[in-house]
Amino acid sequence: MNIMIIGSMSFAEKMFQVKEELEKLGHSAEVPFDAEYHVNDGNAIDDLERNLQYCIENDVIWKGFEQVANADAVLALNYEKNGIEGYVGTSTLMEMAIAHWHRKPIFLLYEPPDHKIHRWAHEVRIMHTDVLHGDLTKLGKGRI
Repeated sequence: MNIMIIGSMSFAEKMFQVKEELEKLGHSAEVPFDAEYHVNDGNAIDDLERNLQYCIENDVIWKGFEQVANADAVLALNYEKNGIEGYVGTSTLMEMAIAHWHRKPIFLLYEPPDHKIHRWAHEVRIMHTDVLHGDLTKLGKGRI
């Protein structure tokens, strides 16, 4: 299965680690086209003005959507961030919506938070996401 790895660019280094793990399991995996940029410049995500300019110049939303559309499935790396276990950011949520629109399986590495506390988790659940509970070997084994 060709899996597009999505998630916050705060997790860019982890994306490459997960890609390697998925390939060892026999999958083809892709990281966002700009993940290496964020690995090489750890401050890029927090400098909002510079990040905005980079994103506009490189049309990152469109390119990310294109990568999702070309994959067989998406895997959202939803590690803890900002004190939120199972964090999903706005760009990741949009990419999940594109995957859902294209009827592609959507996998979450971890359980999303309670939707009564974080409203966006409601939409995450509506998209029929499969939670791997940190176990990448569950990918491709049907509904979990």
